[in-house]
Amino acid sequence: MIDLRSDTVTKPSPKMLDSMMRAEVGDDVFNEDPSINALQVKACELFGMEAALFCPSGTMTNQIAIATHVGNLEEIILEKDSHIYQYEGGGIFHNSRASVKLLDGKSGKITAKQIRDAINPDDIHKPISRLVSLENTTNRGGGETYSLSELKEILEVVRQNNLKLHLDGARVFNAIIEEDYTPKDLGAIFDSISICLSKGLGAPVGSLLLGDKEFIAKAKRLRKVLGGGMRQAGFLAQAGIYALDNNIERLKEDHQLAKDIGELLSKFNFIEKVIPVRTNIIIFHLDEDVNPQEFLEYLKSKNILAVHFGGQAIRFVTHLDLEGDIISEINKVLSEFN
Repeated sequence: MIDLRSDTVTKPSPKMLDSMMRAEVGDDVFNEDPSINALQVKACELFGMEAALFCPSGTMTNQIAIATHVGNLEEIILEKDSHIYQYEGGGIFHNSRASVKLLDGKSGKITAKQIRDAINPDDIHKPISRLVSLENTTNRGGGETYSLSELKEILEVVRQNNLKLHLDGARVFNAIIEEDYTPKDLGAIFDSISICLSKGLGAPVGSLLLGDKEFIAKAKRLRKVLGGGMRQAGFLAQAGIYALDNNIERLKEDHQLAKDIGELLSKFNFIEKVIPVRTNIIIFHLDEDVNPQEFLEYLKSKNILAVHFGGQAIRFVTHLDLEGDIISEINKVLSEFN
């Protein structure tokens, strides 16, 4: 089976499992799990930030970050296709009672000018603009990335207007590899960063929230309220440590495979267009006379899994569990589609 549904479908490698089974553990609610503490310190050092918090999921880290930064009668500015708006169950209102201002970006990205224009004036009729959230890479935008210069321009607008800046970095290491900036470059820009260990890095579960000490102290209280206070979770944290040590640089392989698949897809006349591939996400649009569900069922019958991405769009995602001659197999299967 060639599973291209997501980079979340990966399973721990034998070496990762061996590392997990040798982890030292303790009660994390008492701050006594040495593996979780080591993972949090490692992430802080990597991004040059003061403190970190290990959580079960990226949705939890994002929602905790928003609730820590923003309250009722306040507003978060974000791109309309952002994960925290589209795929987190309405959590912004449920957890923070905050308003949202959705911007129509390009490939999931928003600009400094868009943000400047979206900031509310001091007017009792409007919520107080408090937070800007960016997604890097962009999921619905096809794995697009922000350049360092774009981020610095946004930071200038944010600081001039006394706002906070959050990064949904579910696939931030894909962006780091593609753009050739460093984690510390990002740590110097954002007030908070959410990073996922179970997407491209191959860990079975877990995300980290980073910020300054005061922010993380508040975040830890919210994690407890949300049921995220784990006990002997160091086995999971050790998988994250292994992932950070071994699986970042190899993301280049995922990117190249995705670009090769994108080039292959562009050759088939039943595919209307392929969104330019930047990282490990491939989004392509079928011709209007092709039924997306029937196409997915055909792929499944040929042992290829993918997801419908709305309308005529299909998404493939490359990851470290893909083995063999993927290009040849996809070519064979699509060549037989009619």
